Amino acid sequence: MSAFIALLIAALPVAQSSTADIVRAERERLNECLALADDDAELALEESLAWIGEGARPAARYCNAIALIGLGEYRDAAVRLEELANAPDAGGLGDRAVYLAQSGNAWLVAGYPDAAIVALTNSLKIEPQDPGVLTDRAAAYLGTDQYELAQADLDEALALVPNSVDALQMRAQLFLENGDYDAAEDDINRALLLDRENINTLVLRGDIREAKRLAAEG
Repeated sequence: MSAFIALLIAALPVAQSSTADIVRAERERLNECLALADDDAELALEESLAWIGEGARPAARYCNAIALIGLGEYRDAAVRLEELANAPDAGGLGDRAVYLAQSGNAWLVAGYPDAAIVALTNSLKIEPQDPGVLTDRAAAYLGTDQYELAQADLDEALALVPNSVDALQMRAQLFLENGDYDAAEDDINRALLLDRENINTLVLRGDIREAKRLAAEG
């Protein structure tokens, strides 16, 4: 073994340790920035911009997008999360799926259901059985009057997580709008058993009962 190779091998543990320290420090900084976004989104945005100025690492760009969400800048956040998901340095497929899911949610809140469908569909190509993403895409489909696709996503989400109050509420609303009052009542009663204090569930149950009453009188 040459002296050079011996020196290189001896240096490997130090290099690996140094890399691990960098990753750990970056993760800690990201966690701090995300926590700050909950408390003071403006300050988190400033921190993210300073961090981006140091090298624009994926964690810095992610923190920037989350800070924008905290500030209510959902459209800009959606764009940046989607760009991050498609960037060469975005990380593994699991990371990309998360970025796309959050981008889709931000598009939905911003009022762009068509863009939300694209992002959420791309997320589901990576993680096909994510009930939260399926429920979000159902909401986006409802926003574009694609009711059959919305119900298909909700059916699948509830097959995966039968106790999802959000999915039950959404499907009950869909059934109500389609005039299927018995199915709507079944779903809303299930949601009520899971969370008796949920105001949205209680309001929707009232709407369903009123619709059934009017239908019976008519």
